[in-house]
Amino acid sequence: MERKRLPDYLKRGIVDTEKTKLVRAILKQGCLNTVCEAARCPNKAECYAKNTATFLILGNICTRNCRFCNISGGTPAPPDKTEPSKVARAIKELGLKYAVITSVTRDDLPLQGADMFAKVIFETKKLVPDIKIEVLTPDFEGIEDLIDIVVDAKPDVFNHNIETVQRLYPKARPLARYERSLNFLKHIKERNPKMITKSGLMVGLGETFDELQQTFYDLHSAGCDIVTVGQYMQPSKKHLEVEKYYTQQDFDMVSELCRNAGIKHVVASGLVRSSYRAFETYSTV
Repeated sequence: MERKRLPDYLKRGIVDTEKTKLVRAILKQGCLNTVCEAARCPNKAECYAKNTATFLILGNICTRNCRFCNISGGTPAPPDKTEPSKVARAIKELGLKYAVITSVTRDDLPLQGADMFAKVIFETKKLVPDIKIEVLTPDFEGIEDLIDIVVDAKPDVFNHNIETVQRLYPKARPLARYERSLNFLKHIKERNPKMITKSGLMVGLGETFDELQQTFYDLHSAGCDIVTVGQYMQPSKKHLEVEKYYTQQDFDMVSELCRNAGIKHVVASGLVRSSYRAFETYSTV
């Protein structure tokens, strides 16, 4: 089957400025990973130009191998114990007011990386007291004690992506569980009712609008405050094929479905990713 060509409205040109060079230099100096690079994010140049990046902690090798993701699967290296302070210093050096911290999945670790998220939050807020921090975590296999470690570190936004509709989990996320991710979001609110929660989906994998509607209802029932929806783009021929490229009219309909489900804060467009313009979205809540 021939790969669908990427529509022009989803293409981003290469931008290289003094600001983007500065961001790359700071990241390189700290030996830090970003999801911008690892996942080939189409918004990388825009974010770098604004002196921001989504930090990818715990290495760049994932213990899972989701069929939509460009991050490599395999056996990761042991965590860098100095990473929390390195991330904090980079955030201060970049002059960020809002930082997004995410990670690969680390099912191989006793605490699955939950403790590292907490340490990054602690070190960053110690160095930059006024910083707002959003975390985007794996599912920690649904273990509530691990979720609590991150919740109790008090990030300003706790994001965990549902990624796709329930029917497509075996195809797209064979090692994840739809209900587990919903219960994950629900537990955050049970632990801290005031914490802002967020989740994201990609579209174009063959889901229907009815399935999206049900997913939004499920997210609302789990107490989710913010939902992001963006177009899935096939990273390589080895990954899942794109079944459909959504038009902006389609995304407008998706936004309407999301709001009809009771979620007030939704960002839906072709190039939207879970951490894209995260500060602007946070400011509306």
